[in-house]
Amino acid sequence: MEEIKIRDEFIKLGQVLKLAGLAEDGVEAKSVIQDGLVKVNGEVDLRRGRKIYKGDVVSYNGKEIKVIG
Repeated sequence: MEEIKIRDEFIKLGQVLKLAGLAEDGVEAKSVIQDGLVKVNGEVDLRRGRKIYKGDVVSYNGKEIKVIG
């Protein structure tokens, strides 16, 4: 499981995908999220602006990213 570190209270789901290198840009992030390919803590979430907090796990394309503080 990969980890990304955030300084703020939360980060948006689309930004997590970009930071982790799982999406090249916001357009790609939006597309895979809206297609139901991204899970947050094991559940599909279709909102690109979903707030992701420290401790949350984002899954996409066989990879998991844990957000840490």
